[in-house]
Amino acid sequence: MARAARHLARACLYGAVTLAAAPAGAVTLEVVVANVRNDKGTVRVAACTQRTFTKETCEHVGAAKAKPGETVVKLELPPGVWAVQAYQDENDNGKIDKNFLGLPTEGIGFSNDAPMRMGPPSFRDAAFQLGPGGGRIRLSLRYF
Repeated sequence: MARAARHLARACLYGAVTLAAAPAGAVTLEVVVANVRNDKGTVRVAACTQRTFTKETCEHVGAAKAKPGETVVKLELPPGVWAVQAYQDENDNGKIDKNFLGLPTEGIGFSNDAPMRMGPPSFRDAAFQLGPGGGRIRLSLRYF
C-alpha cells in the first residue's frame, strides 16, 4: 500500500509542475471522486497511460477543493485508454501521508475502483476508454 501511495503522490506532484496547455484534440473527462470523508484539503487526480500509470511522469492532473461525499475534478486529455488515480490531500502538503506501518492515512482510489493487493492495482484493472465526446467516471476513495 505504501508504494501505491508514494507513486500516486509523485505522479500528481510531477504532473502539476509539468502540465502545459491542453493537448490538441483534448476532450473533458469529469472525475467524480466519491467517499471523500471531509472538507479538508484538496482532492488530486491524475489520468495516466499504461506507460505512466503509478509513475511520476503521469502528466494529466487536476485538483479541486475537497467536499464531503463527492468532489468533481475535470481534466482535459485526448481520447484513448486511460487509468485514473486520486487521493485526498487533507493537509495540502502535496503528498500522501502515511502511518508508522507505511499505510496511507489519507484516502486513495483508482478508476473502476480497481482493487489494491499489496500495492497499486494493475493498469488493466483501472483502464477505461475515453471517447471523442469526453466522458465521466466515478471512483471511491479508500481509507486504511
